[in-house]
Amino acid sequence: MTTNWATFSAAEPAFARTAEERFGLFTHHVLATLRKDGSPRTTGLEVRFLHGEFWLGMMWDSMKALDLRRDPRFSVQANPGPGTEMAGGDIRISGRAVEVEDPAVIARYVGEVKPPEPFHLFRTELTEVVRTYIEDGKYLAVQTWKPGAPARTTRRT
Repeated sequence: MTTNWATFSAAEPAFARTAEERFGLFTHHVLATLRKDGSPRTTGLEVRFLHGEFWLGMMWDSMKALDLRRDPRFSVQANPGPGTEMAGGDIRISGRAVEVEDPAVIARYVGEVKPPEPFHLFRTELTEVVRTYIEDGKYLAVQTWKPGAPARTTRRT
């Protein structure tokens, strides 16, 4: 089961806000895709939260774009930033990337983001959002959301 960012935001507004704020701290994040042989590839990219979607934009014919065209599964980890504080925790968003071909959708994105052209644009279908953080200075907390179920948090010392 998959869903878009708007559905996640409606189901878990505080969690979604935290994720957007965490991703907003830095421009570049880490994308994981699968190579042709099935091995993982990690690369940097910029992401956008616009119009109820979590967007992935990338250079034309980049390896990550070709990976996603072949196998749409992905995971994006928010840039942890300098030091060890990781304000807002460690956030990962996983799912399936669907390349956008509708000229009107692409034009709307270009009008707002102004990416270098040509480029690939993918909207995402979420399968999981995870936040790992320190709670009350003593617990490692892992908050997990999957479509169709409320977020759950596990804690350990």
